[in-house]
Order: sequence, then C-alpha cells, then structure tokens
Amino acid sequence: MINEKAPTQQPLAEVFGFPVDNESERAKRYRDNKLCPFNNIVSNCTKNSIEFPLGVCSLNHKGKPVIICPIRFREDWSIISDAAGFIFDKKATWTHVGEVRLKDKHGKSAGNIDYVLVSYDDKGRVVDFGSLEVQAVYISGNLTGPFTAYLENPSPGFTWTQAFKFPKPDYLSSSRKRLIPQIIAKGSILKQWKKKQVVALQTSFYNTLPELPEFDKAESDFAFFLYDLVPVKKSKTLELKLQRVVYTKFAKALEQIAKFEAGSIKEFTKILQKKLDAKRAGKTDPGNLENIVAE
Repeated sequence: MINEKAPTQQPLAEVFGFPVDNESERAKRYRDNKLCPFNNIVSNCTKNSIEFPLGVCSLNHKGKPVIICPIRFREDWSIISDAAGFIFDKKATWTHVGEVRLKDKHGKSAGNIDYVLVSYDDKGRVVDFGSLEVQAVYISGNLTGPFTAYLENPSPGFTWTQAFKFPKPDYLSSSRKRLIPQIIAKGSILKQWKKKQVVALQTSFYNTLPELPEFDKAESDFAFFLYDLVPVKKSKTLELKLQRVVYTKFAKALEQIAKFEAGSIKEFTKILQKKLDAKRAGKTDPGNLENIVAE
C-alpha cells in the first residue's frame, strides 16, 4: 500500500481500480482488460477515451491518494445513500437518476446535475427531490507518461521521476473553474426551489476552500460530504470512506466560496502607475494586449 512516510517516487495511486502494488489476480484482470470496478456506465474504464482510457483513479500526492476521476466516488454507491440520509427522512422511498439537465427561467441550460435523488409514493409519483454534485480534482503536469510506463511493466516497485512537471492536484482550478461555477449556476436555481443540495468532495479538496459557517443538520439546506480513500491491508485496496459532513446553508456557503480575497492594493496601484506613465509618454505598454494586437 501507499507509504505515507515515504517520499513520492511515482504519481500513480490506483490504476483501473487497484493500488499499483496490488498484484492479485483480480487486479491484473482489471488492468489487462481496462475494467472499472466503480460502477461506470459500462464495464470498462472510459476516462478520456473509450479505446485508450487513462485508467488512473487516484493520484499519489505526498504519500496520500487524491481522487482525480469522479467515477471513483461511485464505490458501493455510498455517496447516494449518504446524501439520501440528508435530503429525505428515513421513511421515504427513493432512488436516483443521473445527468439531469437544469434550465433557467429563459430556457437556457445551467448545466447537468450529476445525480438527482428522487423520493416517490406508492404509485411512482415524484414527492420530493434533491441534488448531489461530485467533484474530483483536476491535475497539472503529465500523467500519460507514468501511466504508459507502468502498464508496460506493472510491478510493486514501479518508480517514475522523469517528468519536467510532476503530476499534482490542481485544487485552485478545480474550485474556480468547476466547483464554484456549478454551485452558482445550478445551486441558485435549486435554492429558489427550496431543495436540499449535497456536494461530495475529498477532504483535502475541501480544506483548500474558505472556512464555511456550520449549522445543525435540521437547519441546513446545503451540505459537503467529505470522503477519503482508506487502505485495507487484507485486500491491498483503497476503500472510499465518509470522514465528515459539513452542514451549512446555501446562501452562507456561496458568500464565502465565491469570495476572492483581495491582494495588495499597493501592488495594483504600482501597475496602474506604470501603465499610466507609459500611456502619457506615448510608449507601447508590453503588458497591454490591445497594443500588442494593434501592432
């Protein structure tokens, strides 16, 4: 398994569902056949490509596995049952549907909801619903190189340190380019409908977000369910485990998450002064895109 005390010698935590040091027959079969054990829409992994999938489920970063594929969160469908416990009462009969298009008042798409949990009566009529969004982490650096090298020679002692940019989690892009826009667009509509919302993240991702106000479960309409991959020694696998639930309110959470902390106003003023001086002197400002294009 991953040694948390050892320095990272290669970036792969799980390949086609199994840690790279798992040499069991089951692990080999999944790798040989490019299978996905985490409830993908088909039996095979389809990450990036159907024919040549990039079958890396989680990244080895600082000795800990970081989930980079959203399908990895589907293990045993625990995210669904966990979310249902927040959205519905215990007596509700419910199921879930995936990838539901959400439109605004003008018919424009606000995006697809990853999972809509639906409660229904004995005649199959919708009684209530809530949303579940799942966010894995984007990466920076080259992952194709080590993945290809590992498949050519899969061994417990696999190492790979050749990359100019060693693959690592890109939490900032994950939040600003994906998570925050999703919460603003889809979350705002669901809030107006007074529907509960759940976001499933890994703990390390959540810890990069601004601190959010927490409320009692009964008062909350928005919750972050935080998961991690926990080693199971006997099977030499990693198991998705719920670590913590942050109960909050949509408006309060959005206020904090969408807020960018201001940098130095002095530095910004210096930049303005340089641009102003250049403009008054009739000089071309190399940092001004409009001037560069015009030339």
